[in-house]
Amino acid sequence: MRQLLLEIRQNPLLWALAVIPIVFVVHQFRPASHTLLFILSVFAIIPLAAMLSLATESVAARTGDVVGGLLNATLGNLTELVIAFAALRAGEYMLVKASVAGAIVANMLFVLGMSFLLGGLKHHLQKYNRLNARLQAGLLFLATIALLMPSAIAEADLGGSASFTQKLSVALAILLLVAYGLGMLFSLKTHRELFGGTTAHGEIDNALLPVGAALGTLAFVTVLVALVSEVFVESVQQAAAAFGMTQAFVGFVVVPLVGGAAEMGSAFSGARKNRLDLSVGIALGSASQIALFVAPVLVLLSYVIGPAPMDLHFWPGAVVMMLIATMAAALFTSSGRSAWFVGVFMLMVYLVFAMTLYLLPPRA
Repeated sequence: MRQLLLEIRQNPLLWALAVIPIVFVVHQFRPASHTLLFILSVFAIIPLAAMLSLATESVAARTGDVVGGLLNATLGNLTELVIAFAALRAGEYMLVKASVAGAIVANMLFVLGMSFLLGGLKHHLQKYNRLNARLQAGLLFLATIALLMPSAIAEADLGGSASFTQKLSVALAILLLVAYGLGMLFSLKTHRELFGGTTAHGEIDNALLPVGAALGTLAFVTVLVALVSEVFVESVQQAAAAFGMTQAFVGFVVVPLVGGAAEMGSAFSGARKNRLDLSVGIALGSASQIALFVAPVLVLLSYVIGPAPMDLHFWPGAVVMMLIATMAAALFTSSGRSAWFVGVFMLMVYLVFAMTLYLLPPRA
């Protein structure tokens, strides 16, 4: 605990943790101030992301980058899950699907691209385990194909009724969950020797937290992220209207970038420290976890907490962007090496998507 307090005292970014109680006070006494709550919740999530980054790096230093990346991706996706649950209960299925698709694309292009850029600006050439990247890209391709089928049948007018689409979505959700479980078994159990990091890190940094403090920090900060995310969800729609942003842009760009701030901090920090295996594991691991675990779970939970069942029929633009992002991630990570300009390429592709949605949003 003393080391954690020392880290907070020495890191000016963590001083913004003082915003968190302000968020809850304003939410209690001025719940209609949506724009203010939106801004405060964004500023509150940033230092929480830094805390998660520190705790995850402390755990990853002792468990390895593959397990550390999986741990960070899992906890980082909690924010997306909370946001999606809130939208699911409200029946905002357009926002749910846009946030799911946006989180997948943002992790593959923005998080990975920014990691390559930031790491490349400090290190001339970086290496990482391309087998892990290939596995995650393969899982993402499988998920994209599964998400493509309901949309393709509906757009081609092949006689797919609403009941058929829902049955197909449930079947695909179960299939994706099985694929995700088998992928974890393959990478963490039966063939774990293939997915080790490519860089030796030597002794553990003394500035990192002990395992007990790191795990306690992870649990506590995760709860705070979930609570702040609830405030963010309640305010984002009205704040978006005030800023002139559409629902598609909010769901596809704003929600994933804010909700993924925790894992972004760890990915960017890992890249700067030449631990690109951690960054790749976070970015692609988070994207595949959302596609193969979060999205199917949301479909199944919609039968319990939603006003109506949700299917996997995404609007065509989202499916196209997910497919292009998957192909781009597979292409740019095939060599196992990276430089800063590779990150620029990936960020440019993401900016094309973001500008398109901002200027010409898809129809609901």
